[in-house]
Amino acid sequence: MQVVVDIPDNLAPQLIAAGRNPARSVLEDALVQAYREGRITAGQLMDALGIATRYELDGFLKARQVWIEYTPEQMAADQKFQDDFVADCARKTA
Repeated sequence: MQVVVDIPDNLAPQLIAAGRNPARSVLEDALVQAYREGRITAGQLMDALGIATRYELDGFLKARQVWIEYTPEQMAADQKFQDDFVADCARKTA
């Protein structure tokens, strides 16, 4: 979908950094806001912006001061995965 937006000249410098593609800037801002509000997922954000890895996405969001929610349950699951992985590697080398 293509959308045409008129931005008042006096606001354009505040909304779009010098040297940036205006259409890309507006698209990124809209998608980041939708992500913040939970209307789109991280995967959808990555697809829409052509971001290849979760690491790149983390950097993109960090630059815009958007922090990824990381619950204690997710942390526990990640820790269990890591513990299982280390134990499996130890068994294979023993």
